[in-house]
Amino acid sequence: MALAATGSQEMTRDVYAASGKELRLLGINWAYSPVADVNSDMKNPVIGVRSFGDDAEEVAKYVVAAAQGLTSSNVAPSAKHFPGHGDTHVDSHLALPRINKSREEMELTELIPFRRVIEEKCATIMTGHMALPLVTGSDIPCSLSRQITTGWLREDLGFEGVVVTDCLEMDAIAEPSQGGCGVEEGAVRALEAGADIVMICHTMARQAGAIERVYDAVEAGRISANDLKDSGDRVKALKDRFADWSLPADDWNMGKAASRKLSEEAYQKTTAILQNGTWLKATGTVVCYTPRLESLNKAIDDADGVLRDSAGRIRNTAGPSFAALAQSIAKRTKCVHVVYPSDDEIDWNDVSGIVFVLRNADRSRWQLECMKKVAERGINMVLVSCCTPYDLNGVNVEQGCLATFEFTVPAFDAAVRVIFGEARALGYCPVIT
Repeated sequence: MALAATGSQEMTRDVYAASGKELRLLGINWAYSPVADVNSDMKNPVIGVRSFGDDAEEVAKYVVAAAQGLTSSNVAPSAKHFPGHGDTHVDSHLALPRINKSREEMELTELIPFRRVIEEKCATIMTGHMALPLVTGSDIPCSLSRQITTGWLREDLGFEGVVVTDCLEMDAIAEPSQGGCGVEEGAVRALEAGADIVMICHTMARQAGAIERVYDAVEAGRISANDLKDSGDRVKALKDRFADWSLPADDWNMGKAASRKLSEEAYQKTTAILQNGTWLKATGTVVCYTPRLESLNKAIDDADGVLRDSAGRIRNTAGPSFAALAQSIAKRTKCVHVVYPSDDEIDWNDVSGIVFVLRNADRSRWQLECMKKVAERGINMVLVSCCTPYDLNGVNVEQGCLATFEFTVPAFDAAVRVIFGEARALGYCPVIT
């Protein structure tokens, strides 16, 4: 979403090309990207800023640009999650989402980005674990449905590349209590549906079990040997196209400076104004409030998971990026960093401004309550929405608010330049808030 905020498909293509070059130099020749989902449900817990926006035609433009960028660097893209994971507020890591739309309704939104990227000969497509009962007549996940994988994707949309499933260890497939059939049986059903590759990310025992189950299914005639041969041919073609064993080390050093310059240029164009207000001056003390980092989901592949304690809470409450935000402010004026909710005592006599960071506050309303309490002091305050830009949905505030679309060090550095009047916010918000 941050790249869509730049308003530039050329910038998106260049950033993905640069990322592809660095991936290739690390020996990685296949990226499970870009996300082609249209984030039409603002309560979506798993797509959000991974999507390029909520307008299907606009999303399609950026998906195509992203796929072109990766391909230009000899890295295979994978548009996901077919046929669309954007219009649901259920996380398929935890349960099976049901999207109650007809084929005709899906054609108007979800399928548009996939059609465009298939027309551009995208190398691979990833299928998702969501049910379309109005289409299939059941709660079968799309990734396990031959009607969806072979009927829609291959026959109707004409996709000739490699089809890979999303991870089968997600509860929508793996957990019987959520209607799943289990990882091993899921592997068989995905191949029956027409997938070329099944993804099992985490557990070696499940990987081995899936191989054995698939072998038995072939022996029993459940899986066609001809289908397997066709899949093997497609996978071989993918390898022939993207495998590259020449990795000159000098290219890494030569490319770093160019990538850094491109990154800085991109971040300067991503910061968007959600609401105009009075920005801050580099005088006195600025209090920087950042939220206690609590993970918003319990997905097994949530990157935040590495920081969790036994109760599921994030161990590092401030977070390295939030600490860097405070340090960036401190380069300009005195700064006090507060991780809220907190009862920290602050000497307010010299405080001239407040930076208050929100992270998905539409799903963590306690952040808004803390913000309102701080606002009662009447000190000039700037709000920063650092993930999905829906934080102020349905909330009336007087303060200016910026959106960074991610809580990373370069995104915060760009926002701080805007907050202190050193740069203009050049981005726009790609979703209706």
